[in-house]
Amino acid sequence: MTDDASPEGGRAVSRGFWFGRRVLVTGCTGLLGSWLCARLVELGADVVGLVRDQVPGTHLARSGADRRIRQARGSATSYRTVERLFTEYEIDSCFHLAAQTIVTIANRSPLSTFESNIKGTWTVLEAARHAPTLERLVVASSDKVYGAAGALPCTEESVLRGQHPYDVSKVCADHLAQCYAQTYGVPLAITRCANLYGGGDLNFNRVIPGTIRSLFFDEDPVIRSDGSPRRDYLYVEDAVTACLGLAEHLPAPGVTGEAFNFSPEDSLTVREIVERVIAVSGQTHRRPRLLGRTVPAGEIPDQCLSAAKAKRVLGWKPAWGMDDAIAKTIEWYAAHLGGG
Repeated sequence: MTDDASPEGGRAVSRGFWFGRRVLVTGCTGLLGSWLCARLVELGADVVGLVRDQVPGTHLARSGADRRIRQARGSATSYRTVERLFTEYEIDSCFHLAAQTIVTIANRSPLSTFESNIKGTWTVLEAARHAPTLERLVVASSDKVYGAAGALPCTEESVLRGQHPYDVSKVCADHLAQCYAQTYGVPLAITRCANLYGGGDLNFNRVIPGTIRSLFFDEDPVIRSDGSPRRDYLYVEDAVTACLGLAEHLPAPGVTGEAFNFSPEDSLTVREIVERVIAVSGQTHRRPRLLGRTVPAGEIPDQCLSAAKAKRVLGWKPAWGMDDAIAKTIEWYAAHLGGG
């Protein structure tokens, strides 16, 4: 058995643990789901991915992992579909990542967001409760559950203050997961990740992919606000390691039923992250163009997380330095936008 780790260290992921293990990933075409499936395939897992819509250009497709997993068509909101996957594939481990993750869409269409994020979660939890072979379940929550927190950085003990559609949908999913762990003994844990970035995020309204696309076409990146909102930014491969490491600890006491923050603990303003991407790209003749618009409803002005619990209990820490992670992200988008 060998362990694998990212180039700069961090907690190793056990190849022996995942080899041959039957794993279900919902939301497998999303940013995190794509990279997680690709990593699980590398580790020798037998992966089933639940796919609602075919999405061209994902990292799942570009990595070739889509041809090495079993793709099941359907929605996480369909109990019959999810129950069938747990039972017929004798699923041992599940990562529930399926969600509608875009704040502006949640504000515009709250019902579809509630359907995906809340009903989808209770459906997976109920199917997991009856799954005879399931040993571990990781449920993806979000840093947005903390809302506009009074004290920063947020810890897992901070009050869940989400007030807008996306935030509320993740608060509900988070509480549902805790409910099923406490009431029914489902062997699960919850991730609350900082803002994820990396190759494969095809929502170019987000700051990092939007900035990279502007630079690719030799344009000044546009910042809709005054550039002052502050966030933590977590590279997707570090988030993958977090998910796998958390799952490997289940169903241990002190982990089962618990939520864990994952963050580099290094918050940046929107302007600072754009300037960082520009510097790494080498296109220093470009400058961010600030529109100065008011932060829209549902966008939290300042947010950052403490990852002390994950470091202490799981031995997790980010392995990627930001400049290296941004450089790899730029490389991914250069191939994607250039058709390579």
